[in-house]
Amino acid sequence: MFLAWNEITRSKLRYALIISVMFLISYLVFFLTGLAYGLAQDNRTAVDKWQADGIVLSDESNTNINMSMIPMKTIDKVDAKEKAVLGQTAAVIQLDKKKAEKINASFFGIDKEQFLMPNIIEGRAFENDDEAVVDSSLKEENNIKLGDTVKLSGNDKKLKVVGFTDNAKFNVAPVLYITTNAFQQIRFEKSDTSENARINAIVFRAKDHSLKNVELKDDDLTSYGIKKFINELPGYNAQVLTFGFMIGFLIVIAAIVIGIFIYVLTMQKATIFGIMKAQGISGSYIAVSVIVQTFILALLGISIGLLGTVGTSLVLPTAVPFQTNWLFFLAIGGLMLIIAVLGALFSVRTIVKIDPLKAIG
Repeated sequence: MFLAWNEITRSKLRYALIISVMFLISYLVFFLTGLAYGLAQDNRTAVDKWQADGIVLSDESNTNINMSMIPMKTIDKVDAKEKAVLGQTAAVIQLDKKKAEKINASFFGIDKEQFLMPNIIEGRAFENDDEAVVDSSLKEENNIKLGDTVKLSGNDKKLKVVGFTDNAKFNVAPVLYITTNAFQQIRFEKSDTSENARINAIVFRAKDHSLKNVELKDDDLTSYGIKKFINELPGYNAQVLTFGFMIGFLIVIAAIVIGIFIYVLTMQKATIFGIMKAQGISGSYIAVSVIVQTFILALLGISIGLLGTVGTSLVLPTAVPFQTNWLFFLAIGGLMLIIAVLGALFSVRTIVKIDPLKAIG
């Protein structure tokens, strides 16, 4: 430890460059991880709010909620602990004023007496077909306030914003919660309060959280676990896998880079190591010092990269889907540290093989 730290303090510029490389790579890895996690969450936060065990869709929908269409009375054919109807459709909205910004949004038609009703962080719940509870991102990013009226593109329907909820996005679009009849007006351009009104899905909570305890009394229906439903959301799985591979390759690259740096430095110090061996210092002591030195350099670079990422997240615009997940960050940081140390083991072999006489010349 003494030898490793003493050399770092005496050759500040050389080792500062290595730390800088580790900082840049770790900063990139952490930042991409935050973006990947943020984008993934923006696809699913509205689904996570349900705290449900599964969802029932039409058999021909292939887990795609947009392609599922079932009568509302179908809820009587689902035997579960708790169940709730859901109508979902995408639309473009804007404030009811001239030259207002157009916003991609997702509508959830629900019964406010059922468990899909979201928590209200400001305002109140909707009370009729012309009111909506909306995701707070519309307030933060689009300056929509309580009492504002939004209109739909290609539809005469207008909605008054009466409440805000948090963490309610679906397929990266903010969710507006409305009545099931308002959903009929938006999706089918007509009111329908009967049991024949069509919805997209039935969300349920099962006894003991097991799908085996849910019975479907209609062959045209299929139930899916929430995890499977989320993984089958359009683009979600591909996005997670893409970012996962990118982050994985960057971690490997970081290990290779630090390993190359340490190996080059070791070769440059072959003569010094030879003299140390001639003085009676064991090769194992020198090897441990190199490994400890690598650990210190990697730890400093990764720590600075993590601090830089957290600092950057504080100044990012709210529109950037960045979310901090300390569990992911600590796991990735630890993995980078371990792989960097393993990369230094290649230098250990060189140290062990150094002949003191040849090194001294």
